[in-house]
Amino acid sequence: MEETKPKYLKLSGLEPLVVTPESNFINVGERTNVAGSKKFLRLIKEEKFEEALDVARDQVEGGAQIIDINMDDGLIDGKEAMVKFLNLVIAEPDISRVPIMIDSSKWEIIEAGLQVVQGKCVVNSISLKEGEEEFIHHAKLIKRYGAAVIVMAFDEVGQADNYERRLEISKRSYDILVNKVGFRPEDIIFDLNIFPVATGMDEHKLNALDFINATKWVRENLPYASVSGGVSNVSFSFRGNNPVREAMHSVFLYHAIKAGMNMGIVNPTMLEVYDDIPKDLLERVEDVMLNRRDDATERLLDFAESVVGKAKESKVDLSWREELLQDRITRALVKGIDQYIVEDVEEARQASDKPIEVIEGHLMTGMNVVGDLFGSGKMFLPQVVKSARVMKKAVAHLLPYIEEEKLLNPQEGDSDGAGKILMATVKGDVHDIGKNIVGVVLACNNYEIVDLGVMVPPEKIIAQAIEHNVDIIGLSGLITPSLDEMVHLAKEMERQNFKVPLLIGGATTSKAHTAVKIDPQYSQAVVHVNDASRAVTVVGDLLQKDSSDSYKKSIKEDYDVFRDKFLKRSVQKEYKTIEAARKNKFKIDWNSSEIVKPNELGIQVIEDLNLEKLVDFIDWTPFFRSWELHGKYPDILKDDIVGDQATELFADAQTMLKKVLEEKN
Repeated sequence: MEETKPKYLKLSGLEPLVVTPESNFINVGERTNVAGSKKFLRLIKEEKFEEALDVARDQVEGGAQIIDINMDDGLIDGKEAMVKFLNLVIAEPDISRVPIMIDSSKWEIIEAGLQVVQGKCVVNSISLKEGEEEFIHHAKLIKRYGAAVIVMAFDEVGQADNYERRLEISKRSYDILVNKVGFRPEDIIFDLNIFPVATGMDEHKLNALDFINATKWVRENLPYASVSGGVSNVSFSFRGNNPVREAMHSVFLYHAIKAGMNMGIVNPTMLEVYDDIPKDLLERVEDVMLNRRDDATERLLDFAESVVGKAKESKVDLSWREELLQDRITRALVKGIDQYIVEDVEEARQASDKPIEVIEGHLMTGMNVVGDLFGSGKMFLPQVVKSARVMKKAVAHLLPYIEEEKLLNPQEGDSDGAGKILMATVKGDVHDIGKNIVGVVLACNNYEIVDLGVMVPPEKIIAQAIEHNVDIIGLSGLITPSLDEMVHLAKEMERQNFKVPLLIGGATTSKAHTAVKIDPQYSQAVVHVNDASRAVTVVGDLLQKDSSDSYKKSIKEDYDVFRDKFLKRSVQKEYKTIEAARKNKFKIDWNSSEIVKPNELGIQVIEDLNLEKLVDFIDWTPFFRSWELHGKYPDILKDDIVGDQATELFADAQTMLKKVLEEKN
């Protein structure tokens, strides 16, 4: 009788959440994730936890059935922040009524959260990337704490990026959890990796379809397990174009839910109702998601750009061919037009002293524009890939002339070569899509790429950099522990007296972390690169013989200023040792001090005192804080308030005090 009893995923906050086949899709709120909300990240950094609670409350009121809480940021004490925030959440019944998803790539943060959270929560996540022994150890602890678990489709080799690998890893993980750990199968949730589609790269065309088909297989072959995922990843290529992204999310969910995906991290404001998506947009998005046409990406890209109207777009406008040479080259790169790039580059070559100057001048100027547009959300990833391919065609035309120039001027050696770049995803991290895109874009710009793949230990990065005599080392990482690995590698490069520049990139990286944590550890150039197109410009500036020294110096100075400002604003208390504090104690010289004996000792009662006589003796600081005058007068708590501001300030305080006295009397 017990064998036939249905097994449902059961979670709880103050209220139970039972996930049955009849349940609608379970929406996991993502805004209490420092990686998913800039506002939430700012509030946590500024330790405004009460305001951060409002973000959680808004999610629950907006329909989130689970809230995902993540404190993984290189500049936050994640463990302390997680415990403090969870304790506050637990004290708010309108928030804590829903289950919590404790989200971190660091086990110590997950376990700290498990020790304070109430009800039955979800751990996000564990995986096989560190091997079976670590996987089993964490799974046993999660089982002991009584939580459900999300299992990422990673193993020792890397992330599952196709249909077969998703099946292989999920089956192996399921068997270990159920048969070796004794984990309830209904408490297992698989995240099968949602990757971007329409990137312009052929290897990404099946990303959505493989996830959907793998979801169907898991639901049919791994009894009682659930499937989840971060939906916004699928539309990353079109960041900045919300109508297209909303349609992509809805179409993806429509097909994934039909296949059996029963929960996911979704921003409800970034969803369009499936039936309300315009038919022409719906057709193009489904062509991309289901890989129904070879030109699906191009058609969706054309639609995304069609804001002026199709009649105008259908007319071929070649008036730009009459513009100045630099403008023509820039337009070709921005628009991904390769028909005329060879003749334009040839014209530029004939007008230059050396062919390499065309790359360093005309082409890099155009790629700078591409980088700015992509960074501001006005260009999309597939367009950047098209730009890179135009660049590749231009460089291919110039290469014979560059080689000929080298033969004519052998004393210059290979100094005019594009350069060799080593790229690696650091140890402990298996994410490489972003790194691969950067590699494609740089390769299209004639740089030689030495790609070491994922989970690369620091000793291998250093050994390969020496063996290949690379000009630049590029590090990538998506999870917070990767930031610590980058700091460690920078220290090791400094110890071994490396001179090559260090590029830092990946979703969790930032200029702030690079400037504050990594740059101080390495005396050579360290540069944060926030997207693929910008990498071309940065690498060009770092390797350009005439200007690289000044560029490196300017980067160092910029990071020095940024770091100084950041550290001054950060809330950090520095404590002296108990020994130093005791040495610094206040010493009273009783012999030299004149202590006046009061006229009357003991408690005295004074009747009918005019309280205004006390005004000059009042410490105003607590009043200023209570009346929130520090917002109106930013210097209010400084000792040197003088002049008109001081007069106005105390006049306001006097008025308030008199009002209080009048009410009292």
